[in-house]
Amino acid sequence: MKKIPASELVINGDGSIYHLNLKPEHIADTVITVGDPGRVAMVSKYFDSVDFKRAKREFVTHTGRLGSKQITVISTGIGPDNIDIVINELDALVNIDLETRQPRKTERSLNIIRMGTSGCIQPGVEVGSLVLSAFAVGLDNLMHFYKFSPDKTESSLYKKLIDTKFPFPTRPYVIRGSQQLLEALGSGFRQGITMTAPGFYAPQGRSVRLESRIQDSLEVLRDFSFEDWPVMNFEMESSAIYGLAKLLGHQALSCNVILANRADKTFSDDPKGITDNMIETMLERLEKM
Repeated sequence: MKKIPASELVINGDGSIYHLNLKPEHIADTVITVGDPGRVAMVSKYFDSVDFKRAKREFVTHTGRLGSKQITVISTGIGPDNIDIVINELDALVNIDLETRQPRKTERSLNIIRMGTSGCIQPGVEVGSLVLSAFAVGLDNLMHFYKFSPDKTESSLYKKLIDTKFPFPTRPYVIRGSQQLLEALGSGFRQGITMTAPGFYAPQGRSVRLESRIQDSLEVLRDFSFEDWPVMNFEMESSAIYGLAKLLGHQALSCNVILANRADKTFSDDPKGITDNMIETMLERLEKM
């Protein structure tokens, strides 16, 4: 096996991975990703013990135990570009020998669960509801830089989306989330298709002082469904997590608490409280998984 050059896989002087500043022993097999660095402590406060803490840039990491399960929670910051860093470096930590710079003979698969916030486009979905992403549609361009071949189901969803009248400003891509994790964690929750945008305003159909090209077409997505999966929400990370996890052999699932309902023009009056409820609810299910 070829040695990975220092220019391609950057390792700090203390032996940690470049951006995350972590070593292999710092990562559990179950990894929770959150966007906001401040949300890491909101998760780890429920751990029975926190055995490791590290912070560098927007990447804050806590690893601890919940019952008998070891869990890592790490902040990614906002957007698919940060996900490119986080997922690749997490994979390098568990699947590359950082001393020899060679892939390990036995691959390690992580369970990666995103706990995020989101805006729903379906009317009647109350703020505070939890939505699990069976599929993620990337409106960003990250996965176009990787050699990715969609499976039959992903291709069918992609074709049906392209055949709608939605004015895609970029070439979308479709990734299915982990069916294994969805079955284990998803009972009783709303499930559907998540649109991952490369921004918060115009890319999600918001017009403030600048007009969004897709604002008048959100109804096309509201009316869309694929095998009974509706388009539920917009956010900014899931498609990148799903795509990289699938290519690297990890299981990934995105759970979002609905802060805003775009169709009903509502926003939560207690965003921190409903986010905390999502965290507690998902941790209870993860502990039992």
